[in-house]
Amino acid sequence: MPPLPSRSPLSRVAKTALALDILLSVGALAGGAALMLGPRGEIMPLPLSALEGSPFDTYFVPGLILFGVLGLGSLAAALLVWLRHPLAPATTTVVGVVLLIWIAVEIAIIGYSNDPPLQAIYLLLGAVITVVGLGWLRASYLGLSAKRD
Repeated sequence: MPPLPSRSPLSRVAKTALALDILLSVGALAGGAALMLGPRGEIMPLPLSALEGSPFDTYFVPGLILFGVLGLGSLAAALLVWLRHPLAPATTTVVGVVLLIWIAVEIAIIGYSNDPPLQAIYLLLGAVITVVGLGWLRASYLGLSAKRD
């Protein structure tokens, strides 16, 4: 059996992006699954009244979007980071921006809730992922060595 080709070590910024993408993926996959499996608030204690004025009658479609877009999307971004793919900085940035949009739309539709403070936590996570991704894109664009990260 021939030896596997060696990969260069992940830079600090790549390791940070990987950890953040995985963190988001775990939360979004779990949250999306809980919303799809209990679309009337059976698993996550969310009142259906919070959806009044939205295009949704239950939490199934929001759960599907959360699971598919943010859960699988951030998992795909993490995989690209792990594989050291050239699109990894861009996908990490996109995931961060999409999370910021998700939280903004959620707050616009159902309002802000600080009990528990998940919206604030995920808003902060989205901002951090976006900043890490943009910094990584900038470093990649400028051709800075990954070893100097």
